[in-house]
Amino acid sequence: MCGLVGFITNEKNKKKTIKKMSDLIKHRGPDSETYYIDDYIAIGFRRLSIIDIESGDQPIFNESKDKLIVFNGEIYNYQSLRKNLIKKGHIFKTNTDTEVVLHGYEEYGEKILNKLRGMFSFVIYDLNDKSLFCARDFYGIKPFYYYFNNNCFLFGSEIKSFLGNPYFKKELNEDLLSIYLTFQYSPTNETFFKNVYKLKPGHYLVYKNDKIKIKKYYEVTFDKIDDINKEKELENLLDKVIDYHQISDTEVGAFLSSGVDSSFIVSKSKINKTFTVGYENKKISELEYAKKFAKHMKVVNEGKIITKKEFFKVFDKVQYYMDEPLADASSVSLYLLSKLASKKVKVCLSGEGADEIFGGYNIYAENAELNWYYKVPFFIRRALRNIFLPFRNMKGFNFIIRRGEKLEERYTGNSFIFNENEIKKLLNKKINRTYKDVTKPLFEKCKEYDDISKMQFIDFNTWFANDIFLKADKMSMAHSLEVRVPFSDKNIVDLATTLSTDYKVHKNKTKILFRKIAKKSIPSQVANKKKLGFPVPLREWLKEEDIYKVIKEEFLNNTFFNKKYIIKLLDDHKNNRHDNYRKIWTIYTFLVWHKQYFK
Repeated sequence: MCGLVGFITNEKNKKKTIKKMSDLIKHRGPDSETYYIDDYIAIGFRRLSIIDIESGDQPIFNESKDKLIVFNGEIYNYQSLRKNLIKKGHIFKTNTDTEVVLHGYEEYGEKILNKLRGMFSFVIYDLNDKSLFCARDFYGIKPFYYYFNNNCFLFGSEIKSFLGNPYFKKELNEDLLSIYLTFQYSPTNETFFKNVYKLKPGHYLVYKNDKIKIKKYYEVTFDKIDDINKEKELENLLDKVIDYHQISDTEVGAFLSSGVDSSFIVSKSKINKTFTVGYENKKISELEYAKKFAKHMKVVNEGKIITKKEFFKVFDKVQYYMDEPLADASSVSLYLLSKLASKKVKVCLSGEGADEIFGGYNIYAENAELNWYYKVPFFIRRALRNIFLPFRNMKGFNFIIRRGEKLEERYTGNSFIFNENEIKKLLNKKINRTYKDVTKPLFEKCKEYDDISKMQFIDFNTWFANDIFLKADKMSMAHSLEVRVPFSDKNIVDLATTLSTDYKVHKNKTKILFRKIAKKSIPSQVANKKKLGFPVPLREWLKEEDIYKVIKEEFLNNTFFNKKYIIKLLDDHKNNRHDNYRKIWTIYTFLVWHKQYFK
């Protein structure tokens, strides 16, 4: 796991600039720094040494020295690919997965991408024609950003590295704010910095002659669903994948919560060190569950209680490391969990992805659980929804409102913070875009799917990369820790997307097939445990006087939002009139992030 940066500009002192850019992401690779500079391009690389520690520095060249690569991630099937490439005549000088990608590109071109299993973002520079081939993995586990403006091309693992380049013009992309307020993150290829873009998951980019060409090479689909029982096939595949993800020349640990996902990984691995964080509120804390399970598995568990003071003390750092505002409060938990683990290991396995892949979110089970209500004709449900719409934020009414809307109207993933009318009242500027600009084209692509597959498809194309994997990468790398996510292996996803609804959810049960497999390795009470989802006691904290005052001050000093409107949100929550904590946190997160980068 590493960090890469680079630029193509008219900069004369390339060495000084690339060093400055690289230093801004030192946390991604504290073990070494290396550079390549010629008259056309400057490339920097920060290394976190995990595989082939002695000889794995980058950039790595091919045999003829006319191509080089800088790579961030891990390829878990690199050893078998390497054997095939050697048979075809390729000569290797290292034992790294990075060199396999370079020779694979020489042999197969862009088709190498679909042969890879792992997480990655990389750049291959062709010294002959001065072209760049840049790629990002299937699901966006690893980040890749680029800036293109006035014949200035920058690329990197984190946006903050661009701040070190004098050709980078830092401007706020305020147009994205209306969409963020619904999703709690930026769900498009745009970022909150003008002219800075994310390379989408499953895409590659070619830069040549001052022009950019982007092409999709992979997209998840749910069009081959069948009723065949694939229990044994999935069980065998999970065993192999978890073995793959332990390939390392350094010790591997694991994040451990109270849920089935991380518990299953620990049970199937050779890992001895596990790490858990929780809160003083035992109703939501996972510490006791994790400690008990670790004892059952005879592995070490290191736990930490996060206090309110510590949570808010690190929150500005969390937003800095995130690059863009992310109002998922669990990111703070993950930041402190990564800090805890990084003191003992360089690599941790984590359970991200299992819910999206196997049908683990409670919202997926809605249709099955409430089938009786969906039998009521839609026009009646719609009429009831319109009657109770003004009471959306009051307990109990949201049930009727949501069931009176079509999935395409209401589903944006696991978060729907502000609706269109609320955003119009909230923002001081006129809004030009809404969440439907993001979801409508996605729903059009999956219109033939059943509702659960539609929700999974939306999540794969929004929430997965822009929330789940964004915080996993940024929070772990802030502490120079590599996090690996076995459930997001491409072969597992390809198999899981063929599972029928009966193997995903049924009434109030989720991840049915996966839990059945898990029960063979872990206690039933753990395998059946309802998802908590890294809970944080924010709802109560925002009512407490000290935190209320801090947030109120930020709200009163802001220029983006209607002050009267947002203070009322805050007061109504404090006085138990409405549960507004997620709305308050989404606004506050943006303001804290904005202060980090623009004040």
